[in-house]
Amino acid sequence: MKRDALQLLVKWKNQKRRKPLIVRGARQTGKTWLMKEFGRQEFKETVYINFENEPRFGDLFLQDYDTKRIIYTIQIFYGKPIDADTTLIIFDEIQAVERGLTSLKYFCEEAPQYAVIAAGSLLGISLHEKNSFPVGKVSFIDLHPLSFEEFLMANGKEMLVDVMRKGQWDILRSFHTELLMFLRYYMFVGGMPEVVQRWIDTKEFSEVRDVQHEILRSYQADFSKHVPKEQVPRLDMVWNSLPAQLSKENKKFVYGVMRDGARAKDFELAIMWLFDCGLVLKSNRVSAARMPLVAYQDLHVFKLFMVDVGLLSAMSGLDEKTLIDGNAIFTEFKGALTEQFVMQNLATIATDYIGYWTNDRSTSEIDFLVQQQGDIIPIEVKSGENLRSRSFTLFCQTYQPVCAVKTSLLPFHSDTKIQNVPLYGLSTYLRTRGEVTNNGE
Repeated sequence: MKRDALQLLVKWKNQKRRKPLIVRGARQTGKTWLMKEFGRQEFKETVYINFENEPRFGDLFLQDYDTKRIIYTIQIFYGKPIDADTTLIIFDEIQAVERGLTSLKYFCEEAPQYAVIAAGSLLGISLHEKNSFPVGKVSFIDLHPLSFEEFLMANGKEMLVDVMRKGQWDILRSFHTELLMFLRYYMFVGGMPEVVQRWIDTKEFSEVRDVQHEILRSYQADFSKHVPKEQVPRLDMVWNSLPAQLSKENKKFVYGVMRDGARAKDFELAIMWLFDCGLVLKSNRVSAARMPLVAYQDLHVFKLFMVDVGLLSAMSGLDEKTLIDGNAIFTEFKGALTEQFVMQNLATIATDYIGYWTNDRSTSEIDFLVQQQGDIIPIEVKSGENLRSRSFTLFCQTYQPVCAVKTSLLPFHSDTKIQNVPLYGLSTYLRTRGEVTNNGE
């Protein structure tokens, strides 16, 4: 599969003052594959160490943080020299070895010539109490499930993605029906690499669901592995409530959905863990569309989305019949899958902030409010083809945004400051906004 994150790794490799890199992301989003593929493409040699599977490295960092000793020890184990100019060193599941994270500080300070990438369960990294985190001594990239663009490329539609990235919306009109079909597939399959690969290999929806349920079970097994026992039931309750939370008309997270009398203070830690390990995406309410948005966020009012739309559809019990029934998959559960799709794909692009807006009385709402390139962009999500929205009109009249976006099942159409962007092209439009001229309308 082609992953856009490979370009970020190449950029990191070519930095003059390169720090060790940590690849963050939920389990099974493809971190290990990405690092190995990067090594295959960009380096003569790759030294890969998985600290969960290789106990012989358990005391590698216990004696001291002497990088010369560490490199020499690794060379002996692998029986070949490590050339700083031609070898990539991968520390996978680094949270599983004591003092592993701290060692990255010394690679930064004493051996910056070595290309070192680390990854692991973000939950394990967050809770690993035996290490001090090397603040300021590492760089990060975040790996998400495949975006819709990457899903298209995995399905052999590289040329369509190229047309989208060039902003040639007039050409895309001829492929609108086909793109909506792939969008329906994506709502069901999602972007977890193993699931996408199973879809590519079999084109069987039942096979897809089997893999998704395996992933969901593995996530819940991770809860028991990493989380203190007294927190596991609360974490399970938050996780299992997500389909119900997102199927409400107002998708604001409500503690009472989990159980009567549930209070925020009882579940704050569970939500934090899910967010830190990349299993949920969080969008806070913003009270005003002013810069910077983070200054106007309400930390107590938020929406939670899952890491992947396909996992949400699996957890919700949607079957392939919903795909066949026209555009029903976009409107089921009050558009839950559609908003999940938008949030998930917004997370893959460079933005300074993603939130949502309501007025003080909560009588008007904008689904997403994005801060990007010094602009605040309201995004209204429509599951069908009716683009009328009183809230959107009121917001635009009040705040006069430079750019405003409505996204729906309709083809691209530009109307003064309002851009009507098809769902399948939203993240592409925002990513390339200002970078290319519009060759369409």
